[in-house]
Amino acid sequence: MPTPRAVPVTLAEIARIAGVGRAAVSNWRRRHDSFPDRIGGTDAGPLFSLAEVEKWLRENGKLKDVGDRELLWPGFEALGSRDETGLAIAEAGRRMLGKRVRSFDPRLSDEARELVGEAVALGRREGTRDTFEFLLQRWLDAHVRQVSASPRPLAALMARIAFTTLPPRAGAPLTVLDPACGAGHLLEAAAHAATAAGADPITLLGCDNDPAPAALAAARLAFTANEADAVTVDVREGDSLRADPHARATADVVLCNPPFNERDWGYEELSTDPRWVHGLPPRTESELAWVQHVLARLRPGGTAVLLLPPAVASRKAGRRIRGALLRAGLLRAVIALPPGSAQPHSVSLHLWVLRAPDGAEPVRASGVLLADASDRPQPAGRESGVDWEALGDFVHSAIAAYDRDEAELPDGARRMAVIDLLDEEVDLTPGRHVTPASEGEELRLDDAWREFTETVTGLRTAGRALAALKPVDADGGRRPTTTVGELARAGALTLRGGQQPPDGTVMSGDMADDGVPLLTVADLVQGGDPTGWLRRAEVADRRMLVAEPGDIVVAGVIRAFTAWVHQGPPTVLGAQLYSLRVDPEKLDAWFLAGCLRAPSNGRQAGTHASSASRVDVRRLQVLHLPLAEQRRHSEAFRQLTAFEEFRARLDDLGSRLVRDLSDGLATGRLTVER
Repeated sequence: MPTPRAVPVTLAEIARIAGVGRAAVSNWRRRHDSFPDRIGGTDAGPLFSLAEVEKWLRENGKLKDVGDRELLWPGFEALGSRDETGLAIAEAGRRMLGKRVRSFDPRLSDEARELVGEAVALGRREGTRDTFEFLLQRWLDAHVRQVSASPRPLAALMARIAFTTLPPRAGAPLTVLDPACGAGHLLEAAAHAATAAGADPITLLGCDNDPAPAALAAARLAFTANEADAVTVDVREGDSLRADPHARATADVVLCNPPFNERDWGYEELSTDPRWVHGLPPRTESELAWVQHVLARLRPGGTAVLLLPPAVASRKAGRRIRGALLRAGLLRAVIALPPGSAQPHSVSLHLWVLRAPDGAEPVRASGVLLADASDRPQPAGRESGVDWEALGDFVHSAIAAYDRDEAELPDGARRMAVIDLLDEEVDLTPGRHVTPASEGEELRLDDAWREFTETVTGLRTAGRALAALKPVDADGGRRPTTTVGELARAGALTLRGGQQPPDGTVMSGDMADDGVPLLTVADLVQGGDPTGWLRRAEVADRRMLVAEPGDIVVAGVIRAFTAWVHQGPPTVLGAQLYSLRVDPEKLDAWFLAGCLRAPSNGRQAGTHASSASRVDVRRLQVLHLPLAEQRRHSEAFRQLTAFEEFRARLDDLGSRLVRDLSDGLATGRLTVER
């Protein structure tokens, strides 16, 4: 697709366009004199003309299966303005739907309008919804610090909670509102949940005071409405607190991720607003203003789910309003989520579940559900830190048990009487009221001590074997060494480097039958286990590097430098990971891995610029020994690996024992016998 404008692109963007790693683009630049000259930037961060790069890639056969979407995005990004880029993507989405749009959004420049036309043409060739979603996701990724979007799994969880608490909706009309809708994640999730619940027709109402996200939400939900006859959409730009464009509407369900910690939310001009039934929110409690706004828009019996910062549950300034909500029976549940569920990722955010009173129903006498999932165990190596499937199961089992009144709640959840929460603090933080387990046997101390004993025994055995190692006489001189590069040239091993998979190809969650796990440097930093996977056909088509059992894997960055003999299933290696396959007649794999992983080896072969610096794997040193002596060293390296594994297991097990014993003694679930 020709691009007449001088749109600048970086090396990373060229790599994404070509579907290769950045190192490959650097190699092309060094080896091919015909590679385009830079048009700007610096030597460390050069910029190139997109048109020239595209021409070179096509002429040299480097554009294989990558679609023209990657070539389109840099033009949008080059517009410079966050708002204009978002409005242009929204305009393209509207026109992709085939709507008769007579004029462009007047806020768009001629350059932006030209890009809109290119996007529409591309959408008609490669799929309108996929093209729009690609551009939308790129915009969200580029402005992640400025635009807070509810992650899709969290949006699905919130929608499911809301519809779980509603009566069956088969054949009944339904209205869903999000008064701070952003790019429409929550409303899209609500549309799917409502359809699954059998609601018909469905009306989606949204509002946001930021023009670009509001326009993007309207376009995005228009695609949803276009795919379902019973869905209508009305998304408007505006400030829901100061001048609500949906002031006359009421909703069966409200989902909202409101702005946090806002001081300028309208405290002065809204001081006499009739929505403040439970008290005027203090200037520092904008979130409680959103809570009361949501309640004012709910129909009798309607449900709302809000994502709020944890301080809202405990701040002194909001205790009067929290107490009023409890007395009125409006607050059904407060659920503490694991850190990493949404921005800010370091905080355990809360879900508040609200229910508008129905004149036909008495106020619930079973109190409030408090559920604490903030420190529930997560699978090792999961980059986001959240096991969404396990979290959803816990939350929904707690809500289901709460709704049955007499049912036993799962560990981590508690039914609290309103009177017990109405103290001087009115603190609704789940962790203040919920203990991790209700029975002493849940500690499983017998199993923990048995594992502790086995681990200590294994550590002692490996330690005895390593204690037999003796220092070499200093007069004997240094042992001769060689390098990985020299061994590769001699044919003793084969060295290959991994690559970054193209965007959209990495899957998460349960791996399909035709899936291959993907290991990345980020996985090693987080814990070591692969968190994503790829389709086997994708791996084969792109000839991606797959580590087989017996291969040596080396992490080529200082912050995660290590080497080991791979013994698991075939695994795709991402960027900055390397595979070494040895000739067993010349090299012992365990001996080689042991030599490579020495910390001093990594420091000598690294660039030392920062913790993200790379290690030149070819420069890593290896002792030059006969094969028989390599095998003797191999056994010592195996014992050293076992020693390291036992030490790490003992550290983790000891921490868990200290925690459980401390909690057990402090809560009375453990006792000291006389």
